Amino acid sequence: MKTLTATEARQNLGSWLTRALNGEDIGIISGGKIVALRPVEVYSEDYALLEYGVDRTAMARAEAKVVKQLKTEKTTRWDGTEKSLRG
Repeated sequence: MKTLTATEARQNLGSWLTRALNGEDIGIISGGKIVALRPVEVYSEDYALLEYGVDRTAMARAEAKVVKQLKTEKTTRWDGTEKSLRG
């Protein structure tokens, strides 16, 4: 594993990210501990659940509320002019 300080990593972050994406083990030392730099899979279906810490029931309620609001929203087609942005 290649280890470097946060300062070293910051100076050439793009290169380190590319190397990590290519399978190389990269570790960044912070506070006496090593943090691994490696790719992870993010699924859009569970993003809100993980990011905001809600359960599936709360997420389903929020989704239903948004869908309901969308059905009642009044919209107008934008004609490309600045005036139409102001309503």
